[in-house]
Amino acid sequence: MNALFAFEASGRHLNFTKAADELNVTPAAVSRMMKRMEEHLGTPLFRRATTGLSLNENGKLLHEATTRAMGMIGAALTEIEAHGHDHERVTLSVSTAFTTHWLMPRMSRFKVKFPTVDLRFQLVMGAVTGPVDDVDLGMRFLASEQARDGLHIFPIMPEVLVSVGTPVYCETVLASRTVPTFIRLSGGHPPPPGMLFHPTPETELPTLTFDDYAIVVQAALLGQGICWGWINVVGHWMRGRQLISAMPHTQVTNRICCMLQSKSAGRRPIVEEVRNWLIAELKNDYTILQDQYPDLQLPSLT
Repeated sequence: MNALFAFEASGRHLNFTKAADELNVTPAAVSRMMKRMEEHLGTPLFRRATTGLSLNENGKLLHEATTRAMGMIGAALTEIEAHGHDHERVTLSVSTAFTTHWLMPRMSRFKVKFPTVDLRFQLVMGAVTGPVDDVDLGMRFLASEQARDGLHIFPIMPEVLVSVGTPVYCETVLASRTVPTFIRLSGGHPPPPGMLFHPTPETELPTLTFDDYAIVVQAALLGQGICWGWINVVGHWMRGRQLISAMPHTQVTNRICCMLQSKSAGRRPIVEEVRNWLIAELKNDYTILQDQYPDLQLPSLT
């Protein structure tokens, strides 16, 4: 192992003296180790010339391998050190939109509540589907008849969609009685019903279409139009009135927004604490929105 450490440093510096300084040994000791290593392998690793030192093909091959190995060892040591400082990793499988528009605004509060938790993400850009076997927690929408074998299910709220836009955009559209731009998710839901969303025979419904729902919501926040807002994603912006209900129309599906855990995963107290915090925050959003937007008649949580 000492010879491999010396070889990695020598190959990186292409200079035995600099390698020796880094390893706190003499240049002669490094030179001897490299010579013995070459004798052991039965092949040279360096080209030694009056102009300097260089790696031959065998040397390059071994140096690439030792560099990768040193990197992996360094990463492992960093992770072990983090564990030694009581950092606990929790992995979430959630949509990019939920992460961007609901979780990120709360991240400072999360860090105060869980200062030692290292959050990792498995981000889903499109439809929020897929297994949760390789993560600690996953947010999914489940229908009542959907198979649930192997899962712990923690219901949060009904799947409710509300048409949302910025206050300025909604007021402008209502005042002018023009057809608003509908920002849609590719392959997603049709425009909300209502007079203002139906173009005249002389016009077409203007639309913006994106493959990632996080961009759909961002476009609405920038005042580019109106979109369907999943309550579990846009609740934060609706509470602060950066986005408001554009019209008193909702879509309520037969699915429930749930937090899932694989039964095959070991139970860890920190995962349960994070899960409970996320669910409580989401339910609190929903309850506040019920009071804030009574015209929407959001269904009960129970």
